[in-house]
Amino acid sequence: MAAHLSSGRVNLTALREAGRRELREFLDKCAGSKAIVWDEYLTGPFGLIAQYSLLKEHEVEKMFTLKPGRLPPADVKNIIFFVRPKLELMDIITDNVLREDRGRSPQRDFHILFVPRRSLLCEQWLKEQGVLGSFIHREQYSLDLIPFDGDLLSMESESAFKECYLESDQTSLYHAAKGLMTLQALYGTIPQIFGKGDCARHVANMMIRMKHEFPGSQNSIFPVFDTLLLLDRNVDLLTPLATQLTYEGLIDEIYGIQNTYVKLPPEKFAPKKQGEGGKDLPTEPKKLQLNSAEELYAEIRDKNFNAVGSVLSKKAKIISAAFEERHHAKTVGEIKQFVSQLPHMQAARSSLANHTSIAELIKDITTSEDFFDNLTVEQEFMSGIDTDKVNNYIEDCIAQKHPLIKILRLVCLQSVCNSGLKQKVLDHYKREILQTYGYEHILTLNNLEKAGLLKPQTGGRNNYPTIRKTLRLWMDDVNEQNPNDISYVYSGYAPLSVRLAQLLARPGWRSIEEVLKMLPGPHFEERQQLPTGLQKKRQHGENRVTLVFFLGGGHVCGDRCAEISVPDGGWRHRVRHCHYKTDQWNNLDQILDGKTGACPILGWVVRDSQSWRPCATQARRLLVLARLLCRRNTAVKEALLGPAHEPVTLISSALVFQLSVEVPSRQAGLKGTKDKQLRERSLLMA
Repeated sequence: MAAHLSSGRVNLTALREAGRRELREFLDKCAGSKAIVWDEYLTGPFGLIAQYSLLKEHEVEKMFTLKPGRLPPADVKNIIFFVRPKLELMDIITDNVLREDRGRSPQRDFHILFVPRRSLLCEQWLKEQGVLGSFIHREQYSLDLIPFDGDLLSMESESAFKECYLESDQTSLYHAAKGLMTLQALYGTIPQIFGKGDCARHVANMMIRMKHEFPGSQNSIFPVFDTLLLLDRNVDLLTPLATQLTYEGLIDEIYGIQNTYVKLPPEKFAPKKQGEGGKDLPTEPKKLQLNSAEELYAEIRDKNFNAVGSVLSKKAKIISAAFEERHHAKTVGEIKQFVSQLPHMQAARSSLANHTSIAELIKDITTSEDFFDNLTVEQEFMSGIDTDKVNNYIEDCIAQKHPLIKILRLVCLQSVCNSGLKQKVLDHYKREILQTYGYEHILTLNNLEKAGLLKPQTGGRNNYPTIRKTLRLWMDDVNEQNPNDISYVYSGYAPLSVRLAQLLARPGWRSIEEVLKMLPGPHFEERQQLPTGLQKKRQHGENRVTLVFFLGGGHVCGDRCAEISVPDGGWRHRVRHCHYKTDQWNNLDQILDGKTGACPILGWVVRDSQSWRPCATQARRLLVLARLLCRRNTAVKEALLGPAHEPVTLISSALVFQLSVEVPSRQAGLKGTKDKQLRERSLLMA
């Protein structure tokens, strides 16, 4: 069941087994038949640690969801509450216990398990309600770091960012420090700790203090991790604000992945039977688990969505050829061999069918005009275009009352890419949002300001262009099919946090001291002394393992830990977000004639699309450029698309164009011009 946890550079099965062992020990304390009452939020994380079969082995006969009122009937001796330490949950537990005490004989034994820590405040509340004495066992279960995949851990702390940056509550930081100490107990002391940010500094200090307070915590296990990198979430706010466009990222963006599970519309997964048409379509969402245990998903999960189609097509041909081999099996031995491979082949065919359906669902979204327009604006901001003025697209979206979360993400993205918005621009956005979506959102905007996501620009300079150039956050030439740089996941943008991890490995942060000072919070280095005999001399070319821990939330859901392996001359990183990019223009107005507003396109060259099929990236870059131009000027729209103004027709025509664009130079204005020859691009959709 947990083979995928041992497929990475670090075998995380030991962490999962430690959690299962602690759970078994608690269940064995409650002798007799049991019923578990779950805090609904905990069912997902616990499902990654132990399945129902394990609970059943320890006499768990019933499981219920925690809710007010009388508990469902169950002929068991023990009732165990698995809950987070929250006062609102204590009120529900009080109601459950009091109703049981008044209406049942013989009495049941009650137990409570706090996850991840016991709370004196909660216990005092239960005492005041008169039910604390009803609990025979009151203990805690340290569910700090949950193994999601072979290179991914999570704390599943949904409120970590809010606690750290709005409420100044360091509880989640304490849990992070405890989780990292548990990790060191299982995988050895981590020799080097690097960090960036105030929260990172607090966690490192707590780890050092815990090590001194518990002398027995020093172990003799050979260290698996070479380096621990602690990063505050506010060091890289840009990456989670951008639209995710890897295969896994798009699934999460559109449908949401919770505890490695996703719920999808059932229509695409309904079995197609001849003659039945659309009758008896399923109504329940299709629930699928997504992790590296599935061979096909492990291959495509981190690919740019542009590269997924070719992989699925190749897999389909391989599976089809494998099934065709049955016609060539003539001897008993050959037939027996085919039959032995049949279960694996059927599982592969089912997996291919599922991911083909998912890809079709995603493509319906990504080929929409609204999706492209949204990405275009993101690319403008991340390229440094028009970040200091009110954006027309955002204004249009507000006027059409698009989802508020979409508006806020774009406005916050613009703020981050401009080191804050001019007060006039910020006030304009606030006024438009409050008048359209309601004045109750004044608290929302205030919280975004407190968290640093949306802020006015102070007298200081805009540091983002310097950070972007120094860290190479933007790459012009990206190979999405066979990438050699992490920027492929955003088709141009390399996540800032990943660049920090790469530069830490080689050549070190001393080379970017000035940039580090521009980012929020201090940067530091701590070294932990290893016992004699555990210090290893690295061989030339031997890979190192760095554990990256995001404090205040990771890229997809909750706190994330990602393993990065940076071998000599190479790289590897789990990233779940990416988006398309356009050609980087310093000023889009340079493409237009300043007097007439006409687009100086010198000619079109049309070729047969069947004999020349360029990559999808080139197609999309031209399409984004065309839309940028069309949105600026009606004359440009007519020059590009003709009077019909139908870009959909242009997309589906599958024609190839070559443009020669005359670009006025910045110094000489319209007097001096230069030619910029764009590469041949296709409008053939992948």
